[in-house]
Amino acid sequence: MLKLGATGPFFNEMNALPKEFLHLAKLYKEHGFSLYLIGGTSRDYLLNLPCADLDFVTDATPEEERAFLPDANYRFACFGSIKVNSLGVSCDVTTLRKEWGYEDHRHPVHVEFIKDLREDSLRRDFTINAIYIDENGAIFDFHNGRKDLAEKTIRFIGDPYTRIKEDPLRILRAERFASRLGFHLELETAKAMEALRDELSKLNPEKVLMEKKKA
Repeated sequence: MLKLGATGPFFNEMNALPKEFLHLAKLYKEHGFSLYLIGGTSRDYLLNLPCADLDFVTDATPEEERAFLPDANYRFACFGSIKVNSLGVSCDVTTLRKEWGYEDHRHPVHVEFIKDLREDSLRRDFTINAIYIDENGAIFDFHNGRKDLAEKTIRFIGDPYTRIKEDPLRILRAERFASRLGFHLELETAKAMEALRDELSKLNPEKVLMEKKKA
């Protein structure tokens, strides 16, 4: 059984959940698995903004998904990520996981599929991107992400210096979110970003350019 942790659920009675999500969630449930909104999708949903990308997480592994989603794209299944067409829209579905060892400053060397939402949330970058929402509108928020949404704050989960060293591109992501949403950077987050800005030089320049183009 999927472990939900001690903080939730809480309920959202705002706008309707994306129909593509509800369609897939029903399919996953029929096969004994759960599906959740996550990342920018749940963040923008709670902010009542259009969801440009559809990102979901599940307790099903890619091998288990192959049984009922044979036509999905499994190119990055080793990282737990697949692409699924739902009602004509491409959706990203990632298996709940923990990861460690970022030798290239971008991708984890070790990935382990798990069943616990809270443990999965610990690998995510910002509090506002680690809010899980199920098909009933129940919200699981382990890092006070909704509080930061309300206070328009960009804050790393855990130690900001560690999170940036794992993936320096998070510096640009934080700046992009702050600019796009009109949010401010939490003090320790801002300090770490400034202190470690040179870490960006360790990345593939094309990755940096792609991120800047998203701004």
